[in-house]
Amino acid sequence: MKKLLHVKLFHQFINMNKKIGKLVVTMFGIGSIKYFPGTFASAITATMYLFFYMIKVNYFALILINLFLFVYSTWMINNLEGEFDEIDSKQIVIDEFLGQSIPILFFYIIFYEGSVSNNFFSIMVFLSFIGFRFFDILKPYPINHVDKNMKNGFGVILDDLIAGFFTLIVLYICIIFYGQI
Repeated sequence: MKKLLHVKLFHQFINMNKKIGKLVVTMFGIGSIKYFPGTFASAITATMYLFFYMIKVNYFALILINLFLFVYSTWMINNLEGEFDEIDSKQIVIDEFLGQSIPILFFYIIFYEGSVSNNFFSIMVFLSFIGFRFFDILKPYPINHVDKNMKNGFGVILDDLIAGFFTLIVLYICIIFYGQI
């Protein structure tokens, strides 16, 4: 009888964890938006970082949150196999959050320490949003290779992380030539 109770509690825990995981990987349902869920997720991510910058949330906390979300989401995407139409379902948008976070968080850290104005940071967030969506939709090499060949939780997130790094590199080069950093 006691063993049966433990098994039942274990299954309830697994079901609860899957529900929480599904909320996280869909960014609390943003992935269920019918049209352009990735773009909406990226826009909401950008808006969140603007808010965080304005109220001066410590960037170390944001880095830790991103690291946790990366590990947890990679694991949950693998564990939620069968809950979505495909492993890289349009409903899974946590990868957009993590990829979009790469360039924004980089500039957040640099500008936070330098006390750069909210206006200039807003411009960089907007450019990061445009650049990230460009690379995420166009999928140049190696993004397209990862997208086509890595059909697991890590691959779902990795292609967006690469798009985020591409965006960061392009924007950083532009800023160097513009002379702001």
